[in-house]
Amino acid sequence: MIDVLVVDDDFRVAEINAAYVGKVPGFRVVTRAHNADQALTTVQRGGIDLVLLDQYLPDRSGLDLVHRMRQQGLGTDVIMITAAGDVATVQQAMRLGALHYLVKPFTFAALRSRLESYAALRRTVDRVGGQGVAGQEQVDRIFAALRTVSSPSSPGLPSGHSAPTTDLICGVLHSAGRPLSAHEVAARTGLSRSTAQRYLRHLERAGRLRLSLKYGDTGRPEHRYAWVTP
Repeated sequence: MIDVLVVDDDFRVAEINAAYVGKVPGFRVVTRAHNADQALTTVQRGGIDLVLLDQYLPDRSGLDLVHRMRQQGLGTDVIMITAAGDVATVQQAMRLGALHYLVKPFTFAALRSRLESYAALRRTVDRVGGQGVAGQEQVDRIFAALRTVSSPSSPGLPSGHSAPTTDLICGVLHSAGRPLSAHEVAARTGLSRSTAQRYLRHLERAGRLRLSLKYGDTGRPEHRYAWVTP
């Protein structure tokens, strides 16, 4: 059983997230926290495998909390669940080791897919860990387990696509408030235009983005993509 701490300043949202977690086999919510200090104290006591963490907390940001955890040698796993879709926050979460980044609002299926991916990662690490030393094949298996995210709202990723990059692009589009072109997405994420275009096409085919055309003076329409609210 994977023990989970749900952290959100909104009591109602915390209850909803906890209820979602309780519906996924193999997971149970041990407790909830509504600010960073309370969450840190809970993690320090031990017994928490995974933190579902909001970014906007009343005493400090969620990523500040993760930074303090790492400074104290607390390696508890973290999945960000937040309305913060700006690229700087997404990138900082990646650098601090957040395993997934889920942008609000989200569906139960989207959360379930990330929890199942996390459970698969733990199983893979446990199997490889028994061998003492991991070769390249075992390392690839660990990373592949983390990248596997599949659900009706987040279909299995094609070869060459990664979950963190997908989450980064989704965060940019979710926070933009207007349709963006592949060039604009590339500029905001730091990706190449061709990479951004590849991910955008996949997300549009999966129904997560809406495609529209903007006609300019040249007569050639520009493809623009907008976030589809679940």
